[in-house]
Amino acid sequence: MALDLSTLKVDKKIDARATACPGPLLDAKRAIAAVPVGGVLEVMSSDEGTKEDIPLWAKKVGHDFLGNVEEAGYWRLFVKRGK
Repeated sequence: MALDLSTLKVDKKIDARATACPGPLLDAKRAIAAVPVGGVLEVMSSDEGTKEDIPLWAKKVGHDFLGNVEEAGYWRLFVKRGK
């Protein structure tokens, strides 16, 4: 069964829509520390590069990238904290 990201309960949400690369990624790196292991971080970003940056970072540091949802003018990206 596919995960419905639009209704996913998140532990922390950050709004990085006003920042350009690498702002959303830096915000995510700071914010993940406040998310419990197994918890979910949502990053809202209007920067196109974030769709590639966040999954690469998550994989590199041991978190699970759950996917993204496209909204009007921005994306919602979801990362499950791995450790």
